[in-house]
Amino acid sequence: MTIIVTDKGFTPDDWTGSISALEDARTGYAIDLPSSADPMELAGRLADIPMIRVDFPSFADGRGFTIARQLRLMGYKGRLRARGHVIADQYAMARRAGFDEVEIADDLAERQPEDQWMFRADWGAHDYQARLRG
Repeated sequence: MTIIVTDKGFTPDDWTGSISALEDARTGYAIDLPSSADPMELAGRLADIPMIRVDFPSFADGRGFTIARQLRLMGYKGRLRARGHVIADQYAMARRAGFDEVEIADDLAERQPEDQWMFRADWGAHDYQARLRG
């Protein structure tokens, strides 16, 4: 089962639409975006994509954070989901980069229960810049 993490906690996946690979992208479909993709491939098509799911092949691979930031700077307003090897310690960074939610597997949810993710849900208040400002 897939678990979606948001600022409110663990929820089941409510996405019912189709999700296609980047190379098979069609209007109105969500897209799976690999961490190796260039977000500029979606330029001019962002308004037609209801959700983009960015893959994290490893918790040590931060390219997905850069992709999320680039998509938001390009004007993407749809649902942006991180998927794969994102850990609770990275949740605040994922939210600050522009992700709306994180998709995790059951086994990760067992190792890192909801309280560990919720500890980082106040992501806007716990960045180093806020601490430096006092």
